[in-house]
Amino acid sequence: MSTKKLKRSSTNVLIAGVCAGFAEYFNQDPTVWRLGFVFFLLITGLMPGLLMYLIAWILLPQSA
Repeated sequence: MSTKKLKRSSTNVLIAGVCAGFAEYFNQDPTVWRLGFVFFLLITGLMPGLLMYLIAWILLPQSA
């Protein structure tokens, strides 16, 4: 039995591969995650979203 692991993408990277990593984990298009993240930034303000992205960048390992 194979378990999926959440990792940053190493192939579909714009900044750090965080949104693409989430998209790969949930089998979705990375553009949807990127647009959702931008929408989240606009709604909550810049600092909470950037802090969340930075934490994900640090905690998620990069895929091989």
